[in-house]
Amino acid sequence: MNNNYYENGYDSGQGYGYEQQGYGQQGYQSPLQVQEDRALSSYVATVMQKVFVKMGLGLLVTAIIAFLTASTPAILELIYGNSFIVIGLCVVELILVFAVSGAINKMSTGVATALFYLYSAVNGLTMSVIFLAYTTSSIASTFFITAGTFGAMALYGYVTKSDLSKIGSILFMALIGLIIASIVNIFLGSSTLGWIISLVGVAVFVGLTAWDTQKIKNMAAMTDVGQSGKVSTMGALMLYLDFINLFIYLLRIFGASRD
Repeated sequence: MNNNYYENGYDSGQGYGYEQQGYGQQGYQSPLQVQEDRALSSYVATVMQKVFVKMGLGLLVTAIIAFLTASTPAILELIYGNSFIVIGLCVVELILVFAVSGAINKMSTGVATALFYLYSAVNGLTMSVIFLAYTTSSIASTFFITAGTFGAMALYGYVTKSDLSKIGSILFMALIGLIIASIVNIFLGSSTLGWIISLVGVAVFVGLTAWDTQKIKNMAAMTDVGQSGKVSTMGALMLYLDFINLFIYLLRIFGASRD
């Protein structure tokens, strides 16, 4: 974009009095630079809007499928009455996540988006169990707590000028440790360790929400219009996973058991 301006002679200030007004000398931007920055900011804001719309629709799909599944005993019996089906659904979820995140550049935007919504639906089947384990009121209240926390951290990640990449690297390592600790606790069955894992999980995904939002914003700023659909789908998947995991860990802390 800038090269075209330079070729037309705008870099010397012929059209806008760049040198005469002292823009370069004072550290100010030329009117053309201001116009470019505004156009870029508008483009990034549009992409981010698409990200949150897709993420919201994905959450809606998950919530509807989870509720309908939990309300249908025959489906519950089919899924949770056979451990192979549960394992199969988890495998399908992993395949869909890796397919979208790893091969998105080889897909059309429509296919990538369809796979994201398919993942959201499959995740709704596996998450239906929370309606059996926790009261509906505690699920609803935890959802609003999650939404408020997620929204605040996403906003911070979007507007902050600080580089969150170093913090993000630490959070990613903490996430690996969290996964290992969760697997270990499956065999130990320690309620104390489970409580600690939940607290750490909340902290990790609160931080990841801000980091991922900033990362998606930077991705949008470096991507042309033709790739905006794929960026919005990939971003929606990233933030969807942050929201779902944050919700699950908060539910383990604040959720009221049906027992």
